[in-house]
Amino acid sequence: MRIKQSFLFTGAIGLIAAVPVIAQDAAPADDAGSTTFFQQFFWSSDPLGLIIIWVLLIMSALSIGFALKLFMTYRRASLLPPETAGAVEAMLSEKKFKDAIEYAKADTSYLGGLIAAALDEASAGYNAMELAIDDVGEFETSRMLRPVEYLNVIGNIAPMLGLFGTVYGMIVAFQQLVAAGGKPEPAALAAGISTALVTTFWGLVVAMPALAAYSLVRNKIDALTIEGITIASNLIKPFKPGPRRSAAPGSGQPQQQAPKSSD
Repeated sequence: MRIKQSFLFTGAIGLIAAVPVIAQDAAPADDAGSTTFFQQFFWSSDPLGLIIIWVLLIMSALSIGFALKLFMTYRRASLLPPETAGAVEAMLSEKKFKDAIEYAKADTSYLGGLIAAALDEASAGYNAMELAIDDVGEFETSRMLRPVEYLNVIGNIAPMLGLFGTVYGMIVAFQQLVAAGGKPEPAALAAGISTALVTTFWGLVVAMPALAAYSLVRNKIDALTIEGITIASNLIKPFKPGPRRSAAPGSGQPQQQAPKSSD
């Protein structure tokens, strides 16, 4: 639901921002042979070509807005808050295990979820805690990557839609050529060729930022989630049995030595 709302919001903002430009450039040119910037890139005399152009424009506004939303959502401060790691480490060093569990469960960040899952398995031993971290990390990473795929879809569909407009525009141009018996007026071919070039242009304009943002956001999520797993694993090191004196099986308590501090 939030994804749909963000798409609608960014699309509305983009269209509202474009209204003054459209109103200014859509006015007829003073010179009969001149065209405005709006007419060159945002308009087509062919209805289908016009639809393709504006669908691509809307896709561009939505993809850029959605990419910005993802960059703001998946930040280090929100996924891996430093205060969470510090507070849990202090509680574990003071043997306040119950407080640490409650604190981690109340934390809604990615790191908080990893720590809470690990501490819930403390009674099953260190290996179970590590397995819980891996399972929750994999699940949360998949959940965060799922909406990012929308950028990949847009980045792959936009060039195909632009190519569709290219083929359509060339078909229109060749039909004009046939209708004129092989000797058409240059202006008769202009509409089809213009549609072909403009739709290709907008298809690339939409695809390149969308695919770039997809790669950047995905790599950012991968890096932060791996770092979160590393932090959570370091925090539960006090529960790791030592080579000489290990905790009793199933006790879930750290060995009887001073807990190690996290890296």
